[in-house]
Amino acid sequence: MNLFKKIWARTFEGVFRLALPLLPYKNPHILDDIREVPQVLRQKARKKALIVADPTVVELRLIDPMVDAFEMLGVGYCIYDRVVPNPTTKECGEACDLYKTAGCDCIVAFGGGSALDCAKAVGALIARPKKTLNGMAGILKVRKKIPLLVAIPTTAGTGSETTLAAVITDAETRHKYAINDFPLIPSYAVLDARVLLSLPPHIIANTGIDALTHALEAYLGRSTTRGTRADALKAIRLIFENLEGAYAERDAEHLGSMLFASHYAGRAFSKSYVGYVHALAHALGGKYNTPHGLANAVLLQPTLRAYGSKIYGKLKKICVSCGFAEASTPKQAAAEIFMQKLAALEEALGIPSYLTEIREEDLPLLCDYAYREAYPLYPVPVLWDKGQLEQVYREVMAK
Repeated sequence: MNLFKKIWARTFEGVFRLALPLLPYKNPHILDDIREVPQVLRQKARKKALIVADPTVVELRLIDPMVDAFEMLGVGYCIYDRVVPNPTTKECGEACDLYKTAGCDCIVAFGGGSALDCAKAVGALIARPKKTLNGMAGILKVRKKIPLLVAIPTTAGTGSETTLAAVITDAETRHKYAINDFPLIPSYAVLDARVLLSLPPHIIANTGIDALTHALEAYLGRSTTRGTRADALKAIRLIFENLEGAYAERDAEHLGSMLFASHYAGRAFSKSYVGYVHALAHALGGKYNTPHGLANAVLLQPTLRAYGSKIYGKLKKICVSCGFAEASTPKQAAAEIFMQKLAALEEALGIPSYLTEIREEDLPLLCDYAYREAYPLYPVPVLWDKGQLEQVYREVMAK
């Protein structure tokens, strides 16, 4: 990356870092039972909710206790359950149309990150009916209050229940982009471990590493605050303590701890942003529909290695916080300890080292998407050009 571009990126990041304390971030109110949702809506004088849900949530009847509570309290609802992994503008438009035709006045998102992203996008479309989702891509382009939004995550990974981002894929071009604005932060988040009990192990693994990636990138980036560093470290500790147990045992205790880990990681990266792991992963999700958690999990180790000595100091602080190293441990040695712990965790979770879908002829487009997402927004430890992004992709291509 040339000197002018580096200066512009670091200047942009510096201004954003100075503005952080003045920005209107909020933390959602936390509920611990999905059956509380209709009570809250009735207290807020809402009459009918659009429930945006993953199809599997409906098929597995995870949604039934909440729906029963809606009917018992006489609060209206309708369900949009066609959300796909990496939701597109098509599904968001369909859900928005249902919201309008059914006469809804609030939104409940029930599912993984895709359902939460779709629900946020619906809120943005309702708030700005004359704008397209593509027209709201980037930062602070919604700027109007969205309908009251309740987020119920059914995976412990995205942290989307606390973030200002909705990640959407254009249905025609397959370009994946983020809409970032403060009105998209949900008013309520329901952290109920019972809705995670039927998750298959590979989903627990992938989404858990997704949460770890959020926390690591938030901590390793250059736009941190005391609060985001504390949230990120708390998330990292909880993940190393609970993810393997959640994967092997699928019990409420470990899964509940992972829900809170995901939440803390979401709080951290919503203010401090992410880095190249996410930019590279989003490009794969847009092009091949690669599950986001899996893409992050595969890309995490090679990206951290490529950052090199620039992150040794922060990796040491993480190691000390997690009890992996002593304060006297040299930085490079501590960084190596962390990478060994990460590799062991991913191996225990069955995370693959390679992705078979990446094609040689697609690399220029993938690198372009990833570069444009990260520059100049993401406060990455090291600034890369497209050639360096391509090197990371090549490391995870099937041999």
